[in-house]
Amino acid sequence: MANAGQADVPSKNANTGYDFGELTTKIIMSKLFAILVSALWLTSAHAQATSCTAAAAEKKLAGAAKNSFLKKCEKDATAQCEAAAAERKLAGAAKTSHVKKCVKDAVGPAD
Repeated sequence: MANAGQADVPSKNANTGYDFGELTTKIIMSKLFAILVSALWLTSAHAQATSCTAAAAEKKLAGAAKNSFLKKCEKDATAQCEAAAAERKLAGAAKTSHVKKCVKDAVGPAD
């Protein structure tokens, strides 16, 4: 009856005195996941910083190959921009405006 009236205390850790266990692991894993997602987002943003027209010029594309590349790049940009608009929960004119500007920025100026 030495513990009469005391609540059960989680098992103690020899180093800190407390057993953080599963809760600490979840917090660490969620923070690592957030860091990983941020790193991937920054990498993709950096990769997308080069416009489609600049990428076509860098690859020295011309004629049908350039047109095909630009068409695919614009299609991919549209999909990414629409996904970003959905993530931001845009609708109507705001979504249309966002997607139009986003695609224009991704494709770059016409040659």
